[in-house]
Amino acid sequence: MSSGDETTQQEVAGSSKHAFSLENILGTEHENVEHPTASKDVLTSASGWDEEAGLEHVASGFCVECEDQPAQVFCETCSDNFCEVCFAAQHRKGTRKRHATKPLSGPEEKKAKVEEGAPPAANGEVKNGDDMRVDGDAEDSDDELERAATEAVSSKMDIVLSSAPTPGSAVGEWFIERAKYIPVRLTLEERKLLRLLEAALSVSEYTDKIDTIGFGLSKAKRIVHQIRELCAILSGLLLSADYKQGQELFQDRDFQANEEFYQDIFELGRRHKIMNPDKMRSTYGKLIYILQDSQTPEVKDLLSFSCVKPIKSVYKVLEEHEALDLLRDDLISIATKEIYSEGRSRRDIQKDIRNKERALETLSSRYARKGLNQEQVRQCIYSISDNHAFLRTNRDPCDRMIEYLKQYFHPTHPQDSKSSLAIKTGKGGARLTHDHQKQYAYVLQSLTLWREILHDMFHLWTLTEQDLLSENVPYRLRDTGQGLNRVQAAPKTSRMMHAILNRAQRSIGSWVGSSVIHMGDHNVPNALMFIDKYSQVYRILLPICNTLSQIPSVAENPALRSYIEDEWGSTEGLSREILADFFRHGFDGSGAGNYFDAGSCIDGRLTSAWNWCSTLEKKRFFPVFLLTGFIGFDGEW
Repeated sequence: MSSGDETTQQEVAGSSKHAFSLENILGTEHENVEHPTASKDVLTSASGWDEEAGLEHVASGFCVECEDQPAQVFCETCSDNFCEVCFAAQHRKGTRKRHATKPLSGPEEKKAKVEEGAPPAANGEVKNGDDMRVDGDAEDSDDELERAATEAVSSKMDIVLSSAPTPGSAVGEWFIERAKYIPVRLTLEERKLLRLLEAALSVSEYTDKIDTIGFGLSKAKRIVHQIRELCAILSGLLLSADYKQGQELFQDRDFQANEEFYQDIFELGRRHKIMNPDKMRSTYGKLIYILQDSQTPEVKDLLSFSCVKPIKSVYKVLEEHEALDLLRDDLISIATKEIYSEGRSRRDIQKDIRNKERALETLSSRYARKGLNQEQVRQCIYSISDNHAFLRTNRDPCDRMIEYLKQYFHPTHPQDSKSSLAIKTGKGGARLTHDHQKQYAYVLQSLTLWREILHDMFHLWTLTEQDLLSENVPYRLRDTGQGLNRVQAAPKTSRMMHAILNRAQRSIGSWVGSSVIHMGDHNVPNALMFIDKYSQVYRILLPICNTLSQIPSVAENPALRSYIEDEWGSTEGLSREILADFFRHGFDGSGAGNYFDAGSCIDGRLTSAWNWCSTLEKKRFFPVFLLTGFIGFDGEW
């Protein structure tokens, strides 16, 4: 054999040894594995962690503002095409409100819906956004979001406090629309796998190793690292669940054969988190980032399967077994009703419990069929009940705070200085200047917006996961001033938020402050950070509501009543001072590290409220909170 042939064989052997394959990545010399699309500069440079994607031109026929939705309105003055949501946001007030428009497609009434003062529907129905729309395939999502946008820019809508049909009334399609986003409650066997998943995630150092900057840690090498870490987690999960099957995986390294197991265990973790936002607080972020990396083309090609599958919802389970009539049965409102004990006799409570159990048994026997037994039907009904419990804990405090605002304060003319909500920049830490009337409207619209967001939280969470786990929306690891974060656009979540914002704006009639929604920037790097912020609203409002509701019972003690009367004059004066302080300084634009990120934007309102919570110990009414059982804004209520 000639020396030339020997050299060629050595080169081939060397190249195969460093080839980008799962065998080499999991081998001992993984540091020398080269990514096929990476140049030598990228392989040796550590700057790959902050790579910017090239600028893409807006496709013809799409909105010039959001760039990802079909254009529906042409503004003749701006000479630009907009979708309805972006058009309403950009042309809500000022001189732009009078711009001439022309619909690009669809019936002519779409233009009328954009105009101010549109008459209500002929049938007298008032839409409050309680109906939730399905967001399925990519093609369907555009239609769904268009419907959401149409509802958002319709005539002024009242906020209905009780969204669910009352027991005994016709339920119509309310439960059908709602069930499309309600995850199914976990079974006993699934909870065992959930504990396994949480244990694996709690000891994992995945994000510590992947989302770091090290010498020579380019994007190509991070891909190799994340594949190794992901494979280690997958192997550990399978070995813990089934030792024999796990041993076979270690020998053959055939991850594709266990695709269904991995998809199921990751899906039940995501499902559990959506239904219980206060759970998995330290592990859900790791789970989502692992699945986010598993969706990258390089990892997907090497594993030969996807770790992600759609969330198992009540609607999907019933649709598969042709049992959707369960959600149209009038008994469903009784079977899923929440039973309250406050201010009711024991006899009435027991009567409601018996009616609920009877309705549950009737529905489970009526709609059980082959492939869907009675226990599975009960699981679906229990899941809807869980959704009602979620709304009561998370959304209802917003309604109660709105009631307190209207009860204790006049919209335009305060009775005295104690009833005034006026704030001034620099006074008490405030970064905004509002008179009483403007601050009243500012607080009302903020609480209304939070209420609308929490009402559609399951819908938003579904869109959040679709954005985070999208193959077509990559992220960049960047230093946002709060450490390294994965900065990623969230088109679906952002669009839904704009639809909710427009709905809130129309329900109020006017808007004070900025309507900017931060998402995919240094303030809110990705949709995970966004959904986490708004899932904490109840941690702020619920302790305040509980304290206010328990003040009368605390005042029954003569010594405590004397203390309250000496300090505040009466229990009503105490409640008014607590509320006035929260409505002033919980919505004053404070809380950010600098003046550029503070203010009246959508996310800044929540930042101000958290800042007020951190200063509660300095308030003179703090002892009253302690007397009512207050533990903290992160405690159990």
